[in-house]
Amino acid sequence: MPAVVTPVGQCVIVQGVGWDTYTCLLADFADSSGTRIAYNQGTLEIMAPSFKHEQAADLLSDIVKAVAEAQALDVVPAGSTTFKREDVERGFEPDASFYVQHAADIRGLSTVDLAVDPPPDVIIEIDLTHPSLDKFPIYAALGVPEVWRHDGTQTHIYRRADEAYTEVPSSAVLPDVTTASLTQMVHLGLELPRQVWIGRVRDWVESLAA
Repeated sequence: MPAVVTPVGQCVIVQGVGWDTYTCLLADFADSSGTRIAYNQGTLEIMAPSFKHEQAADLLSDIVKAVAEAQALDVVPAGSTTFKREDVERGFEPDASFYVQHAADIRGLSTVDLAVDPPPDVIIEIDLTHPSLDKFPIYAALGVPEVWRHDGTQTHIYRRADEAYTEVPSSAVLPDVTTASLTQMVHLGLELPRQVWIGRVRDWVESLAA
């Protein structure tokens, strides 16, 4: 019988959950855009994002799109698609995700099967709830090369190497994007009117091109 380990605000962590139960929950919540479910070999997290959580995710998503456009990079947004693999008993739903280097490989697909298809090139994780499930082992097992993680204060970039993640100062997926610039742009996005912020982002991406 699964036991709730940590109910914290909008996050619940449950242990002793089988794969079949996890997939049933995914089906039950399939029409709920306001819920994220992560699974790591028997440990399940169900999280309902807050308003602040969704704001930060939206800002970082817009940054990815703006930089990709300025750098003439092909990009396919994958949103909060469920990515899972039964053979490693892991799955997650990111706050946002993008294919860049592998955009051509998944364009036109109706579903993504990580048994044959590549994972997103970069995922965005907003973690404002403590404690929460450590999702890095999930990302590593599923082969995600880069993670942008915003903790409410800073935005960090992590690169996968040897089945683990190392924090790095800049992105390999979107060249010239740094942790400092992402942190600054997110803070500005939370403070400024939308149109003013968009202008700041455009000025910034133009400076990257220069």
